Amino acid sequence: MCDYPVIRWHEADEEKSARWCSEKDLPPPKRVQVIDDRMPADTAYRLACEGTALLWRGDFQNARQLLQALARRVDKKKPEKPKQQAIVSPAEAFHRHRLVQSQRARTLEKLLIPFNADHSIPLRRAPDVHAACLEAYGACTGAYIASLRELLGLIGAYEWRKKGIEIAALGMTIHPHYGVFAPIRNEYVKLVTQAPLPKLLATQSIAFDIGTGTGVLAAALALRGVQHITATDQDPRALQCARDNLTRLNLIDHVELVQTDLFPQGQAALIVCNPPWIPARPSSPLEHAIFDPESRMLRGFLQGLRDHLLPDGEGWLILSDFAEHLGLRTREELLHMIDAAGLKVLGRTDIKPHHPRVSDTSDPLHSARAAELTSLWRLAIK
Repeated sequence: MCDYPVIRWHEADEEKSARWCSEKDLPPPKRVQVIDDRMPADTAYRLACEGTALLWRGDFQNARQLLQALARRVDKKKPEKPKQQAIVSPAEAFHRHRLVQSQRARTLEKLLIPFNADHSIPLRRAPDVHAACLEAYGACTGAYIASLRELLGLIGAYEWRKKGIEIAALGMTIHPHYGVFAPIRNEYVKLVTQAPLPKLLATQSIAFDIGTGTGVLAAALALRGVQHITATDQDPRALQCARDNLTRLNLIDHVELVQTDLFPQGQAALIVCNPPWIPARPSSPLEHAIFDPESRMLRGFLQGLRDHLLPDGEGWLILSDFAEHLGLRTREELLHMIDAAGLKVLGRTDIKPHHPRVSDTSDPLHSARAAELTSLWRLAIK
């Protein structure tokens, strides 16, 4: 945390400062007002909407209640409907939804809390968050300030790590680390466990897992008998997460972890990739596993297959058609990417997602979610 910027504010007629911590890489707020339990929620909401950060000095549990009150006010405020309701395209609905979510986050992130250098919180009734903060932020040498909303998020992630996520297709549990995409929606793992393996693996049992994340697909390949797997990721957190999972599952002897963007050196009989599914710009580093601006990773994977596949090898692309239903990418564009990369489609298997949002009719993106399919595309060199 030594490279974090500094937040400054006035308190008790003194100018004070501390390290500013933001996993979203947000700059420190320029306007900061110190508040406590006496601050009415309506006043706090007005200040937050105006861009003033609120540094909490009261009871921690009251701060959580204030955050909930701010959320209720944000959600209650709805944009005025035009006199004549215009027809909105799926893409426009998606962009509007993201804008609303971004504005909501910006307001709620204005409530800040202080931390000591040992990650303890110097507030009444504050919980012990040392382990969760140490996992997310690492060791620290000085006091710092962070968003209460961010703290609650990393506490939730820490609980996910302890509890783990059951992967039914593998009959095992995967434990995601903070900042690593959690395979909560893991129907795609079933596709990997059921797709016919390339015959080449019988003589050259080498596979690559591109963008391994938690290591769940590397584990799936190892369980299917692949002897040598190279799993890559450019995020050190992901590589450590994958190492921990594969070690705990006694599969690490079959997997080499490499920090790189996309492909490692060499060639393989099978190359698997589950890139971010939505071609849009992430609003924070934590969203890179969901949003792939201009389909950079998707294009990079397809274009690199020719150089990294052994003759008669296969590339498995795991991709949802959610972006197609949103109007962000067409099926024709995807097929053109595949063709332009010198590849052909050997086959495709689909699976229907079963997450709760599929049946949530209040979701602005419900129609796209209800129609979504996740596919495993088996690709080969032309």
